Amino acid sequence: MLDGSGAAGAGARNHAMNRDNLAALYRERLRSEAVFSEEPGPWNLPELADLLDATQLHDAAVICGLIERPEGVHVLLTQRQTGLKNHGGQVSFPGGRIDPGETPLAAAQREAFEEIGLPAEQIEPLGWLEPYATITNYRVLPLVARIHPPYLWRPSNVEVAAVFEAPLALFLSTEHARIEQRHFRGRLRSTYVVEHAGYRIWGATAAMLLRFGSQLR
Repeated sequence: MLDGSGAAGAGARNHAMNRDNLAALYRERLRSEAVFSEEPGPWNLPELADLLDATQLHDAAVICGLIERPEGVHVLLTQRQTGLKNHGGQVSFPGGRIDPGETPLAAAQREAFEEIGLPAEQIEPLGWLEPYATITNYRVLPLVARIHPPYLWRPSNVEVAAVFEAPLALFLSTEHARIEQRHFRGRLRSTYVVEHAGYRIWGATAAMLLRFGSQLR
């Protein structure tokens, strides 16, 4: 969990990432197109090789939305409703499964509107992160995008319990994360956890954000 000095340090680094260099930096470090089939597939697949069948993954797209505040860049996140079948109560990006015939961009935009009322015209795509495999058999493609105002969220009562922001600087290194271990299908797995404003960011969301942060260093 963050202490006072850690939070202050993150804020200082976050403030240094201003709009003058953000777009150029993101586009330099990110993929320009969504690619699901490119070998070797999701970057974390080797760690999950004994837990899922890589040939049976369902495609999904999410938005890693960046909001530029006076104090620095923040990431847009949601907390899922506790009663949901998959990942209930967990923190996630807006997004979901890609429908047949739908592009990853269209799916990410559709899901963001359905989940939090974010219109497509407020989403400025900057690039794509590498695909990520989840233990729930999804191959997730994260779109990094600048989110333009107004920031008026209309969360779905069915899917979303809360919409919040976290400083991007929390994920530029692992210094604000801790590692937790848990058993899954008979094997001990390690996962990063980042705490912010009473929210517990862990699992796939934390992994993708920390991966993104490592690419910005």
